[in-house]
Amino acid sequence: MDGSSMPFIKILEEVGSIEQNAEREYFVLTENLTFEDPIKKVEMLAVPQDAFRTTVMVDYNSDVLGTQHASMYTLSEFKTEIAMCRTFVFLHELEALLANNLIKGGDMNNAIVLVDKEVAPEKIAHLKKVFNKENVEVKGRGVLNNTTLHFFNEPARHKLLDIVGDLALVGVPLKMHVLAARPGHAGNIAFAKKIKELIKSKKKNNTVHFDLTKKPIYDINDITKMLPHRYPFLMVDKIMEMDSGSIVGVKNVTLNEPFFQGHFPDNPVFPGVMQIEAMAQVGGIFALSQVPDPEFYSTYFMKIDGVKFKQKVIPGDTIVFKLTLESPIRRGLVNMRGIGYVNGKEVVEAVMLAQVIKDKAPKEINTAATV
Repeated sequence: MDGSSMPFIKILEEVGSIEQNAEREYFVLTENLTFEDPIKKVEMLAVPQDAFRTTVMVDYNSDVLGTQHASMYTLSEFKTEIAMCRTFVFLHELEALLANNLIKGGDMNNAIVLVDKEVAPEKIAHLKKVFNKENVEVKGRGVLNNTTLHFFNEPARHKLLDIVGDLALVGVPLKMHVLAARPGHAGNIAFAKKIKELIKSKKKNNTVHFDLTKKPIYDINDITKMLPHRYPFLMVDKIMEMDSGSIVGVKNVTLNEPFFQGHFPDNPVFPGVMQIEAMAQVGGIFALSQVPDPEFYSTYFMKIDGVKFKQKVIPGDTIVFKLTLESPIRRGLVNMRGIGYVNGKEVVEAVMLAQVIKDKAPKEINTAATV
């Protein structure tokens, strides 16, 4: 190969890909993460970002290489801007590797060899013998055999390539911006391990973060136009997110709820059945958003499975429900898996099947009003 990742890209494209039904799960960084190797002068920093982005700086105190920067703003740039960038080595490093009987698979065509000092004729002869090449030429300082670079900053881009590959070993698609100074494989792997430990820690704590400060897509006024429920049975306060397969809704639990008068009044606990009802209403909003004139439809329970209550919910808590479609909606049947969170921790879960049924047509309502 040529020292880049392009041969792998070509083979993968020849094989092709198959789109999966499962939603891709990302690790979303929520706080800065740092790594430093003072001996090798490696510095790495990851900051929160809504995509995987990388910025690299290389500086090896070489007049030939100089200081170089490279960046990748989205993974879609990898194939055209990064993948073909080859690995590089300084000639004086090459001599040490050869002296220790290393890089046996090395060839003049699979790396960029940087020459940062004059080379004696006997060393040129040695390189010709080692690599079995008649044409080994060094013209002053620069690149061995005057190899043409794909980009003026190809070495920096290859270091960025290394970061993409090494962080892929974490095993989860990442949403973060990685900034690296003088990176190498050892530092990349050490940084990947820190990311892996952070992921394990978050899974252990089992916390999920929702941004409840942003403007909801449905407020309480919008909700009452869709759901037939009213006091004391309207259990959803706002809808924060919704896409083609999921919805996030919020229920604020207060002592003013009427059932607290009889449900442990001296030690109020939000009833589990009411948690399921609140979750179902969030799912109902999702289902009704799929039909025109949702005010003329209702959703009715058909089945509830896998209900689990993991910790008690009390006045002052805010339950965030996230529901995800288990299968496409067919014939008005909506099957959703829901999880309720308080402070990012799971408190309830269930799988619910409901049916959307049209109650009255708009013209029927209008006629009744006219009469």
